[in-house]
Amino acid sequence: MVVASPNPSRAEKPEAIELPVINLSGERTEVASLITKACEEYGFFKVINHGVPEETVAAMEEEGVSFFTKPDVEKQRAGPAVPYGYGRKNIGFNGDIGEVEYLLLHTNPLSISQSSITISGDPQKFCSVVNGYVRAVRGLACDLLDLMAGGLRVHDQSLFSKMIRDVESDSLFRLNHYPPSSFHHCTTGAVGFGEHTDPQILTILRSNDVGGLQIRVADAVWVPVPPDPTAFCVNVGDVLQAMTNGRFMSVRHRALTNINKPRISMAYFGAPPLQAMVTTPPELVTPHSPLLYRPFTWGEYKRASYSLQLGDSRLQLFRK
Repeated sequence: MVVASPNPSRAEKPEAIELPVINLSGERTEVASLITKACEEYGFFKVINHGVPEETVAAMEEEGVSFFTKPDVEKQRAGPAVPYGYGRKNIGFNGDIGEVEYLLLHTNPLSISQSSITISGDPQKFCSVVNGYVRAVRGLACDLLDLMAGGLRVHDQSLFSKMIRDVESDSLFRLNHYPPSSFHHCTTGAVGFGEHTDPQILTILRSNDVGGLQIRVADAVWVPVPPDPTAFCVNVGDVLQAMTNGRFMSVRHRALTNINKPRISMAYFGAPPLQAMVTTPPELVTPHSPLLYRPFTWGEYKRASYSLQLGDSRLQLFRK
């Protein structure tokens, strides 16, 4: 069993590094270049002027707060998360534990409709709000993926985005609630969600104005991501690292609880259909950059992910 340490700061001194913040209203070629640089250096960036309506975000956050403030017995009706539904502390199937409770949903509208029945007293409203939010952030994710393809000079600039536009996309949406730390001797908070990479293509994250997200950069340094309730955080997932032949980095990250305030975050995980083949476009394979990963289906990769613990490296299993 892997239990999150109540004091994550052991010999880990977070450093203040200025992380990329990209204004999407800029000139498109320049924006594509900035995004590409951020993905190569950090696997992470923030976006502003992203076009997602504030009322769409506020409505989704309101639904999240409404659910997480319910009595435990009511929340448990929406669980257990196997894998979809309500989960608490247990993360995945292999013993990982964190100070978090969450709702995990598949983004298929029928699945959301069915899940809403046990989640909300007004299932129709909950379903409408989630579908509206997912549509908006999926649109943002597709635009970012097209910009990335352009920045990499990939001939088919929809190569990445069409995988999550597909009606059979296996994309997920997760609402997280990190209660204030219960470890009174802690000054940094407990581990809410332990160190990991996201297995999918791209993650679009929004949180309330409470810090806790950290990313790991070179030399195993943890960098806190300042909260910004008007921006979206974007991070590269394993599939995108494989498709870019290692040019983009699937960023390792974690979430700590706050010692005083609850943190709510909303994560969209853009993924291919289960049967989709993950391959590197020929433009990104050269004599100086030989092919790093063998072709695999998303279903194959997902099964490998589910068989491992949260912090395990999965892409190594698929190296040539």
